[in-house]
Amino acid sequence: MALSRFWVALFLCSIAYLLIHLVSGRFYSIEFAVSGKKDDPLLQREYYIDKLPPELQSSLQSAPDHKVTVGEEQYTIDNGVVKVYAGKQAADGVVPQCKNTLFDILLPLIAYLAFFSGLMQLLIDSGAAERVAKLLSPIFVHVFPEVPRGHPSISYMTLNFAANFLGLDSAATPFGLKAMKSLQELNEQKDRASNPQIMFMCLHAAGLTLLPTSIIGYRAAAHARNPADVMLPCIITSFIGTVAALVIVGIRQRINLFKAGLVIAIGGIAGVIAVLLVYITRLDLIGKSYFTGNLSSAVLLSLIFAIFGYSLLREKQFAAKDTTIFKSFVEGAYNGLEVGRIIFPYILGMLVAISLFRNSGLFEMFSAALARAFRAVHV
Repeated sequence: MALSRFWVALFLCSIAYLLIHLVSGRFYSIEFAVSGKKDDPLLQREYYIDKLPPELQSSLQSAPDHKVTVGEEQYTIDNGVVKVYAGKQAADGVVPQCKNTLFDILLPLIAYLAFFSGLMQLLIDSGAAERVAKLLSPIFVHVFPEVPRGHPSISYMTLNFAANFLGLDSAATPFGLKAMKSLQELNEQKDRASNPQIMFMCLHAAGLTLLPTSIIGYRAAAHARNPADVMLPCIITSFIGTVAALVIVGIRQRINLFKAGLVIAIGGIAGVIAVLLVYITRLDLIGKSYFTGNLSSAVLLSLIFAIFGYSLLREKQFAAKDTTIFKSFVEGAYNGLEVGRIIFPYILGMLVAISLFRNSGLFEMFSAALARAFRAVHV
């Protein structure tokens, strides 16, 4: 209910703020909020060309593209009408956002979901998921005491954490969705998140990461001088965030976090991070990029190889279930498509609301207010 009201409030406040600015004259046009695209220049005002100073008229008419920039304003002429643009649009308008949500976000996400859900089905039908769940149950039972030993959700959560750990975002998302769906089967109150779901979501959001390959890739695309120099801060902050999430939620759910198995597991993870940090910090720029890119890719390919290899060794188990390895993969891929169909309206609704919120100017207003508040307390 709270999320629903917050979502509706985003729409109402953003639209009202846009209309107020239009009526007050602060916005010359609000068409950009409907059909504009991110980073497009914003229309500030329009004139007939004979209303401009003679010098500017001459410059506009003589310019090859009929565009002239004066300070931060850009003047363009079209059919005798001069349009003045300044600033940039903060986000896509409603119509482009709907289109981009489908083609740029959902379709790639569905492809990831389909492929990795197919792999998950192979793990299930081959019996590997059950083995992984039994192997890790002694650890997970301390963090998720309400999840039965050997439950399939343990395998999904394990793969999700492993993918996040290696910076494989495209693989982590499908595993995370499957984990939440599996945990929902244990949830007696279907309209409220269970304790295991809350714990998993907090740990997933903390995102313990050893190789932030996605962030490094974004920085490289933005021509950062040293794209990999964020590795150390990302590793440290994600580890602290994960431990904080575990402790805070654990206290809230009255979980004993001092069990030997759990302490050893956390210590082991910390040890692995420490060793790799020591190694990575000794590498130069090229070495860091080479190591992080190849390690994460090698681990992902090795995981896929292991799944298919184990499935081939256990082919008789597939035959006993009246299926084949390929049919099992296809069945899992179909399940991934179904998950994508279910989550699409949620993604669309939130992204369009956020788009309106940013384009209305409310986002900047709240950001400025928060900045002033933090400066007041010297943060």
